[in-house]
Amino acid sequence: MSGVRVGRAPSSRAGMGATGYDGGVMFRAWAPHATDVAVVCPLGTDGNEVVVPLAPEPAGLWSADIEGVVAGDLYKFQVGGANPPQRNDPYARELTHSAGTSVVSTTEFDWGQDDYRTPSWDDLVIYELHVGTYNDAVGGPPGSFDTVEARLDHLVGLGVSAIELMPTMEFMGDLSWGYNPAQLFAIEGTYGGPRRLKELILAAHDRGLAVFFDVVYNHLGPQDLDLWRFDGWHEGDGGGIYFYNDARGVTPYGATRPDYGRPEVRQYLADNARMWLEEFRVDGLRWDATALIRNQWGGNDPSGDIPDGWRLMQRITSDTRARQPWKLHIAEDLQDNDWLTRDVSAGGAGFGSQWDAAFVHPVRRALTVADDADRSAQAVCDAVSHAYPGGWLRRVIYTESHDEVANGHTRLPQEITPGAPGSWHARKRSTLGAALVFTSPGIPMIFQGQELLEDEWFRDTDPIDWTKAGTYSGILSLYRDLIALRRDRHQTTRGLRGAFVNVHHVNESGKVLAFHRWDAGGPRDDVVVIANLADRSYPDYRVGFPKPGTWRLRCNTDWQGYSPDFGVQASFDTATNDWPRDGMLCSATTGLPPYTALIYSQDS
Repeated sequence: MSGVRVGRAPSSRAGMGATGYDGGVMFRAWAPHATDVAVVCPLGTDGNEVVVPLAPEPAGLWSADIEGVVAGDLYKFQVGGANPPQRNDPYARELTHSAGTSVVSTTEFDWGQDDYRTPSWDDLVIYELHVGTYNDAVGGPPGSFDTVEARLDHLVGLGVSAIELMPTMEFMGDLSWGYNPAQLFAIEGTYGGPRRLKELILAAHDRGLAVFFDVVYNHLGPQDLDLWRFDGWHEGDGGGIYFYNDARGVTPYGATRPDYGRPEVRQYLADNARMWLEEFRVDGLRWDATALIRNQWGGNDPSGDIPDGWRLMQRITSDTRARQPWKLHIAEDLQDNDWLTRDVSAGGAGFGSQWDAAFVHPVRRALTVADDADRSAQAVCDAVSHAYPGGWLRRVIYTESHDEVANGHTRLPQEITPGAPGSWHARKRSTLGAALVFTSPGIPMIFQGQELLEDEWFRDTDPIDWTKAGTYSGILSLYRDLIALRRDRHQTTRGLRGAFVNVHHVNESGKVLAFHRWDAGGPRDDVVVIANLADRSYPDYRVGFPKPGTWRLRCNTDWQGYSPDFGVQASFDTATNDWPRDGMLCSATTGLPPYTALIYSQDS
């Protein structure tokens, strides 16, 4: 911070934190209970601290324009009176590390010809990944934005249309899932910092991949949290101006729930959301644990409701709808709450979609129980047909996520046959689950490595074993084929992107169900899916079909090309006859292998 002009006059420039201008940087902080605030450069030109006082403004703000400051300079805010503490800037875009020092960071970035637009939501297939373990070396440092970029071509080949990054905000240490953000605006330095994140997003867009970003607004920290009692004020055991200082401040992660009732805190969180969507050009936000934003205990008990949190969600989703309506907000609520995805005008929170517990839990249960007799075809039927008000895209469906493969659970193949995740049962039932994800109405999502039959449980020290791409190359091909059908890449299965579903066949004793998907209807649109949930094959199983004629088998998850020990029962194209079945005027038979999904449509 050489050549600094020290002056105490409020800035006329807009913005919070450190905002560059030609010749210097404007600094602004919110500290309503402080007697004075200054900017401190710990590494001045002579090795000593340079202290630059800020001037008071209305509403507890402090600011000044400081000439001679450049990108890369280090700084902190000195807040208070006697023996004032030094705090990292709540709006800092970059830190030396989570317990280190704020870095003046430029927002300039050359996006080139990036005119990418988020794909239509009916074309979304999301791949959730954790930067630190997606593509790192065993025993080496955590992965980074560089190592993720190195594997983007794998995702393009897989056929997904979007990646979802688990949180990459600055967190304590180098290893974390990311759900303990120390600084909401700063990018984790271990991963590469803000510029490298933008370069990753640009690289993804260049390959036709949307990027969704996890945000954590239900709690902050609790480690390395400089927001805690930022200007010295607090009540009781509360955290000061950024947090509730009563029982509403308590979350399962500590007393760190932001005070959504304070205009400045709402603005802080809204500014953060807009930064990701507009400056970083992400295509949507996935909100962690919205149940803990809207309710003190994270459920639907109205006595614990936090109306301020509901209004925060409405504010941010409404702002996006007004400015960039094609971008998607996804809620991880998992409480089957219809109001999350209702429009703000109707009193809802305005999310475009939400993770659907009514799909993942019954489907995983049906896939993991050991005895076929304990599987419920009706429960799977209910999961396939479940919907939230507003349409079929209001839910994200999956069998694996970072939560579902940790916190007492393992990867699905491991949970199906503990100790033998590569077994026939594990491969058959986990891929049957994948087929249900890609053929049921909803936005499908898979978790990193699922397409490689990853095993064990997710943790931030266990990288994906990419050798499995060779070991289970057939399973990888099956995922590619299912994703291509879901996105209608061959123009044969438009109905899988359609709004309509009818589960017309449920055989509880035989553990078989069939459902019809369609958009406008007709050849290459109407799709019939038959799923066998039992370890039993049928040479000629009959189900109803919506139209007469020949139906082509587009995918058989038991095809021997997916695994040498598949193919125990032949399946085939089939033609209907006039026998009514399942409420339909015609029906047809097909060979139905065990633990298998068959996908049919017509050519003409």
